[in-house]
Amino acid sequence: MKRNLFSALLLLLTVVAFTQCKKDEYEIIQITKMITVEQMRALPVGLTKAVPAKKTGKIYIYNDYLFINEPGEGIHIYNNVNPGSPVSIAFVQVPGNVDLAIHNNILYADSFIDLLAFDISNIGSIKQVKRVNDVFKQVYSAGAQKFLYITKDTLVKKQVYKGSGYKDAVAYSNSASQSSSSGQGGSMARFTLMNDYLYTVGMNELSLFDVKTASNPSFIKSINLGWGIETIFPYENKLFIGTNTGMHIFNATDAANPVKLSTYSHVFACDPVVVQGKFAYVTLRTGTACRLGSNQLEVIDIEDPTKPKMIAFYPMQNPHGLSVAGNNLFLCEGNFGIKSFNIADNKAIGNNMLQHLQNIKSYDVIAGPKSLIVTGDDGVYQFNYSNAANIRQLSVIKVQK
Repeated sequence: MKRNLFSALLLLLTVVAFTQCKKDEYEIIQITKMITVEQMRALPVGLTKAVPAKKTGKIYIYNDYLFINEPGEGIHIYNNVNPGSPVSIAFVQVPGNVDLAIHNNILYADSFIDLLAFDISNIGSIKQVKRVNDVFKQVYSAGAQKFLYITKDTLVKKQVYKGSGYKDAVAYSNSASQSSSSGQGGSMARFTLMNDYLYTVGMNELSLFDVKTASNPSFIKSINLGWGIETIFPYENKLFIGTNTGMHIFNATDAANPVKLSTYSHVFACDPVVVQGKFAYVTLRTGTACRLGSNQLEVIDIEDPTKPKMIAFYPMQNPHGLSVAGNNLFLCEGNFGIKSFNIADNKAIGNNMLQHLQNIKSYDVIAGPKSLIVTGDDGVYQFNYSNAANIRQLSVIKVQK
């Protein structure tokens, strides 16, 4: 009976996922299936030749390299010595991957329920050095037997299926770090590094990994945070965790035992956060998972991290990721482009927009040492932002749809 019910459910999911492509000749469907944990761990993992990305997810910079996640598939690596001409050099196949972080030449990446570690000290010979099993358990299906739901996008002509790669049906996501031995990610990160610890957030928990020996990450524990956890950002021994109802602040001076200091609450809305000095900058947006929210930028005074308080808010169109560099804030507006603001007076940000580039779809942004890196639906853009009022495009890595 249960097997028949599940088969009927899969059929329904397949039918519901139909989308039209090329009139009546071809169409793309998403076929949902379940695989066992053993089957998941038998999927190919590791370095392959460079291939074009079909979709972009998280972005991360480390030394002169740019890492671009392709959700569910793996990580594209670009030599970014010259941001005006990034060179695709490799692809690390990681089934079910959504997030990444790098510490002391070790790349950490989620693979469904597991954490994988890769030695990238030689980019031409990247090797997996460890797999930490069963640490992202919210990806499991319900039931006594451990299964994972996966989907695959399939281009079909009539009823003839032509398969493509696997894609994770459940996403986590991101990363940002201050350490010189680590890299830098965007505001949408769910992975971050600080004080020789890797911190990850899932749907309802904060997980800790000891990475003092970078090639040998070890799981320490998980801390329940309640539902709706979205992003994590580190700043001066504190962790700022964005949720769809607010922002948690943790003191991580004792890196193995972060302590919750406070929670700043707001209406139900998607919520990435970045921090500079005694202020946190939070975007709230409406959308599929944030339908009750507002579209705005909030400035939060965190001088006393036990009592965060909003000092200003500014209406936006549909804000996503953001990044701060000096007196400038760069804010992704989804389908409405990307904006730059002067934030020297953070009580007057709304009157100090410097530029609005409307011709790109933007999701997340990193104000890096060489370029402003912006990711969107159609690719990853890099800009010269030495003058935040006159951002100039340097290059674009287009996705191959």
